Amino acid sequence: MYGRRGAGRLRAPVAALGAALLIAGCSSGDDADEPGAGITQQPKGADPFWVNPDSNAADQVAAYEKDGKQGEADEIRKIAAYPTGEWISPENPEDQARGFTEAAAEADRTALLVLYNIPHRDCGQYSGGGAADGNAYRSFIDGVAAGIESREAMVILEPDAVLHLVDGCTPGKFHEERYDLLNYAIDKLGALPATKVYLDAGNAGWGHPDQIFDPLNRAGIAQADGFSVNVSNFYSTDDSIAYGKELSAKTGDKPFVIDTSRNGNGPYTEGDPNERWCNPPGRALGETPTTKTADPLVDAYVWVKRPGESDGECKGGPKAGEWWPEYAKKLAEATAPR
Repeated sequence: MYGRRGAGRLRAPVAALGAALLIAGCSSGDDADEPGAGITQQPKGADPFWVNPDSNAADQVAAYEKDGKQGEADEIRKIAAYPTGEWISPENPEDQARGFTEAAAEADRTALLVLYNIPHRDCGQYSGGGAADGNAYRSFIDGVAAGIESREAMVILEPDAVLHLVDGCTPGKFHEERYDLLNYAIDKLGALPATKVYLDAGNAGWGHPDQIFDPLNRAGIAQADGFSVNVSNFYSTDDSIAYGKELSAKTGDKPFVIDTSRNGNGPYTEGDPNERWCNPPGRALGETPTTKTADPLVDAYVWVKRPGESDGECKGGPKAGEWWPEYAKKLAEATAPR
């Protein structure tokens, strides 16, 4: 029922990110990506987020072009040309956050970072893991904050962490610690001068906003810039807006962002209901990332989940978070022309 995800990995050595940005043809101007060109930034006025020229999708485009597979390259370029979330892994979080935000600043864009390291993460399922304890998690957050410094960043904070406090997935003995840790993260990151923090708030298909608004309040939503919905999931943008607006009304009219990375065809409705979230067939890319949205409460459409990376070892997929070119190509092929 819930879209799992794997923690991301830094796709280039931190010291080389700025150089990779220039070598790949990234510029701080407003020229959009052109067919056959290197991976460039989208026009800043509508899409202020940084496109990583060294992403898995960009590497796949290069590999296909090298092999003379231009048709396949053009399909994957539908993913590589747009900004996606950079999932900060527990190893050297300060270096990762610094590398991504410095590269984004070099391109005059905002880094989109995802933090997914809460203790007892994902209830031990495909993306289970997280920090060993509260002290390790606070150290992780401190490292991310030290890496971001004063550069612009949007942080999506802990997908499913609050939701799993509500649905019974996370044992009750861990609840108070989780609330404390989420409050700590929001306060620490929110104190940075150019960082916006969006606490994850589930999706349109899991339940009802009445069930989660009080836990969100306890987790510190009042101090956050807003919340995120549909992370790694497939619910339509219209359904996500309706869910978000209802939840916003219960949380002091907080704005929100929607993960539209794979919701172009809506949710999968066949097979085992408990695994419809995991690498479902027939899905498509959704609205491209932008701050020009259909509702004033929606701060942005963002691709938090990186399209083409597996949800877990189901339906023939590799481990959660690993690049799966065949699935990426199917997502792209099913997407209507932009």
